Order: sequence, then C-alpha cells, then structure tokens
Amino acid sequence: MKLALVGYGKMGRILEARALEKGHSIAAVIDPFVKGTADSGAPVYGSLAEALKGGLGQADGAIEFTRPDTAPENIKFLAEHKIPVTVGTTGWYAKLPEITAAVNAAGASLLWASNFSLGVNLFYLIAAHAASLFDPFAEYDVGGFEVHHNKKADSPSGTAITLAEKVLSRMKRKTKAVYDKLDRPPRADELHFASLRAGSVPGVHSLVFDSQADTIEITHTARNREGLAAGAILAAEWLGSRSGVYTMDDVLADILNRSIN
Repeated sequence: MKLALVGYGKMGRILEARALEKGHSIAAVIDPFVKGTADSGAPVYGSLAEALKGGLGQADGAIEFTRPDTAPENIKFLAEHKIPVTVGTTGWYAKLPEITAAVNAAGASLLWASNFSLGVNLFYLIAAHAASLFDPFAEYDVGGFEVHHNKKADSPSGTAITLAEKVLSRMKRKTKAVYDKLDRPPRADELHFASLRAGSVPGVHSLVFDSQADTIEITHTARNREGLAAGAILAAEWLGSRSGVYTMDDVLADILNRSIN
C-alpha cells in the first residue's frame, strides 16, 4: 500500500518505520509543524490541500494521528476525496454522528478506534465478559482507572471511555460512567473511572471488581507505542477499498471469525 501519514509526531514516525518494515511505502506526510522530507524520504506537506496536489493523490489510504480539534476536518477532507482513512486520534467523538454522515454521504471509508493496540482490543473483550460474569453478584462493585503521560491532550482517554462502555453494555446494574472528581459516594448505578497524567507512561488501564471478601483486577499495560502502530497499520490494510464506517471491533470480528472457520 501507498500510505499517507497525517501527523508526524512520535506516533507518525513509528507508523512510518513499521509501515516500511511491512513492505508499504509512504506517499506523503502531512504536518504543518514539520518541514522538508520525512525519514523515509517522503515529502512533507503543511496541509491536506497542499498534499492533494502531490503524494496524497496517489495514496491508497491515510492514517491520522493528530489532535481532537483537527481530526474531524481532516476526516471530512479525506472522505471528500475518497481516500480511506484510519483514525487513531481520540477526544473528537462528540462529532462522530456528523462525521459518519459525511463519510457515508461521500461514499468514502473511515476506520476509527480509541486504541488500535491488538492487546487493548482483546482486553476489551475480556473486560466485557468479566462484567457479564460479575453482574448477577451485587456484592461485587466495579471501578476503573487509567494512567498516561503528561503530554496527552485528552482526559479521560478514549480507551478508558471505550472500556467503561464495554462494562456498561454488559452490567444491568451499572447505567452511567462518571469520569470527574467525586465529592460524594458514587451511586449504586454509577461506574467511577479515574484518570492520572504523569511522567512518560505510555498507558495503563485497569478494571477492579471488589467485594468485602476479595478483589479481582484486570489490567492492560502498554510498554510503548509499537502496539498502536502495528494495529493501525493492520486496520488500514483491512479497510482497503471497503466503504462505510468501521471500528477495530469489525477488524477483530472478521479475523476471529476467519480463525474459527
């Protein structure tokens, strides 16, 4: 595949290296804060409009890791020009209905995920199953927490929100996630999920099922961003020429179904 990278920070550079290792090429890099050429020799453009006149026009797909305030317009632009886009930026999901409508109206394709790590997405499946197991036993309460580096732009993380949603979808006695500081005891139907930003932590997400008798804790700890890059490239490969809006759930469901059959 010829890939365009929208955003060329730490993640963009890791994506570039992993894509080249898998035999893909980099058609263009788009980042207004980077000048010259990328490590791969690909041209760097200051905007998508500028890149469209160059390497972006030849791209088979784009991978977008930027910021919550820029991702929606990036997605709309790429959809308008029929360039399949895989989006790892989080914090923009309030605009997801608007973006979904725009992508579908353009007959384009979008694959988004709060976290592209295969480990995290398998962790989601484990968490959902655990929630369904604990739901009938009211003596077990559930809560969660996440830790990220102090440069992360959003809080709670998109991964934390997705994790909480997985729990809520499988526990009838929990109806709402609360991410803010609480100056009161949480209500019985609330799932409290806390966030911490410190140091250089790539990412830790935990669910805690607790009773007076014992505690069961399940945790995913990222060692680096390599898992995110590998998953994003896998997702871009899977998206290919498909049209519509997908998530990493669709990618995993397809892969797991093929492995069973």
